[in-house]
Amino acid sequence: MYGLARNLLFRLPPEQAHHVALNGLSVAGKLGLLGCLAPRVEPLPVEVMGLTFPNPVGLAAGLDKNADYVDALGSLGFGFIEVGTVTPRPQPGNPQPRMFRLPEHQAIINRMGFNNEGLEHLLARVDQRRYQGILGINVGKNKDTPNERSEDDYRRGIAAVYTRADYITVNVSSPNTPGLRDLQFGDVLKRLLEAIKDEQSRCQAETGRYVPIAVKIAPDMDDTGIRFVAEALLETGLDGVIATNTTIARDAVAGHRHAEEAGGLSGAPVRAASLRVIQGLYAELGDRLPIIGVGGITDGASAAEKIHAGARLVQIYTGFIYRGPALIGEAVEAIRREMSRA
Repeated sequence: MYGLARNLLFRLPPEQAHHVALNGLSVAGKLGLLGCLAPRVEPLPVEVMGLTFPNPVGLAAGLDKNADYVDALGSLGFGFIEVGTVTPRPQPGNPQPRMFRLPEHQAIINRMGFNNEGLEHLLARVDQRRYQGILGINVGKNKDTPNERSEDDYRRGIAAVYTRADYITVNVSSPNTPGLRDLQFGDVLKRLLEAIKDEQSRCQAETGRYVPIAVKIAPDMDDTGIRFVAEALLETGLDGVIATNTTIARDAVAGHRHAEEAGGLSGAPVRAASLRVIQGLYAELGDRLPIIGVGGITDGASAAEKIHAGARLVQIYTGFIYRGPALIGEAVEAIRREMSRA
């Protein structure tokens, strides 16, 4: 059934198809029809960052930026849902067109630019949800906030979502906000992580509740960059790392008519780069800090290999668009087999 729906959706421009699909899921959920789309996913509980996940396969941030579709998406069998990226103030993102399909490569290029309705809208939607599963909220900075003031935006985001999120992700790796990736390196990264940890501690003292915070990084780091990030995360005492965001590399799709479009490339072509970063992080971190693997998961094997490389959880996005809800259960079962061999 999903294959038929996808064929129809792929006749529409990508961003329009995105909204049609999510609205369709929402309607199907309200009519009790999601069982026809989503096969039952058998439990595979895992404990990560002090949280018990019903299974290790989650939805990556970006699909539901404003938390408008949490209930429908949460009914498909995901072990957790991550919404956002949300910025303190609403922003329209980059001019359209800003999303491009590369079906021959099971890939997407996007330069959305953190288009979202802002914190106030997201919090209202989160407060209205019926979904009771694990919810992550991904926070970022506004495009017009200079990097030297980025700490203010991240503090504001963390403080706002702290009582609603089961965990928080800090996005410093999208290629679609000018200068954002510069926050991943050197003393700039250490100062930002220290500010994030300070805000987490302040919120914990105020609320009496500890909410873990993970940092999402890019797949385009060299080995030195990976080691530096690992050391900085351990030094500041943050709770996890998500590897990885989209890539700016185009080697894997060279020659495609959309290959030169600006933005981040996701899907199958980022599989190897994401895996390399996970392996590098695990070599530095071991089991001291959990890794959430994302990037290029299009089948069960590509999910299981991230667990084998050292990830504790995985997330899907582009593979979900190409494969539909069946990918969730397939990934869970492949991870179950991988865990049984470990």
